[in-house]
Amino acid sequence: MELHHLRCFIVAAEELHFGRAAQRLDMLPSALGRYVRLLEDDLGVKLLTRTTRNVALTRDGERLLDDARALLDQADQLAARFRAAGRIASARLRVGAIDSAAAGLLPLLLHDFRNAHADVAVEIVEDKTVRLLPRLLSGRLDIAFVRPPTHADKRIEMRPLFNETAVVALAVGHPLARRKRLTVADITAEPLIVPDRRQRPHSHDLTIKLFAAAGQKPRIAQTAEEKQTIVNLVAAHIGIAIVPRWTARMATQGVRYVPLLVPSNAPADNLPLAAAWLKATRDPVRDSLLDLLDTSLERYAREA
Repeated sequence: MELHHLRCFIVAAEELHFGRAAQRLDMLPSALGRYVRLLEDDLGVKLLTRTTRNVALTRDGERLLDDARALLDQADQLAARFRAAGRIASARLRVGAIDSAAAGLLPLLLHDFRNAHADVAVEIVEDKTVRLLPRLLSGRLDIAFVRPPTHADKRIEMRPLFNETAVVALAVGHPLARRKRLTVADITAEPLIVPDRRQRPHSHDLTIKLFAAAGQKPRIAQTAEEKQTIVNLVAAHIGIAIVPRWTARMATQGVRYVPLLVPSNAPADNLPLAAAWLKATRDPVRDSLLDLLDTSLERYAREA
């Protein structure tokens, strides 16, 4: 019985949907199904019943679930203790970050961190939240700056930091690009470029929620996965886009960013940023970074 197979079973049992579970684990649904079957073959029992419409736990699956969680928690804590024991000597910090954090928060945070800890080697992995959290759970990252998921893994500590400001990206020649600020009503008739929701649910939902709060319906003309692609499409006059403020730091010729006046009834958590790490783990290097974050968070939120 392999721990990885147990981890796959636990996530499948929590989601009761192989597509969503595979996304959490950053693998294909077919691979997830194979690992669960290998575990079932190893134990000699059926753990999940699967049809074309639903997934359900069997009695054996229900009995195994709590024990499997306890076993994995124990294994994770054991691995974390040994990693923490060697952290001071190795002086290395592995940081994961979504593009917003990598462009906005991290340069400020790491500048201050290096001033106090010049001997620490910092490795940065930039990726999406759905791929960073599994790396955190497997011990390949020490801390990650992510969009907090709706249902976070219970083994992960999630500390909310701040909400990012939205701006409107327009081609320089666009009539609205000369405005000092815009409202949702101003851009209702404009073709919008929005992020692919499967890859960037928070950024996609930002547009939808802002329009809903203003009593409007967005006119979606194009979806794209990466921020740079979205900005390039704006420059090509394909449409406009609502993006985080840090996107203005991209040196894309032919694009102007105009502040967006958010409706007073709009949700306040459209673009939240959070720090994530494994619960019940001691790591002096990571904790030094968190302490610095606590003392300077207000400044970082203003400047990021």
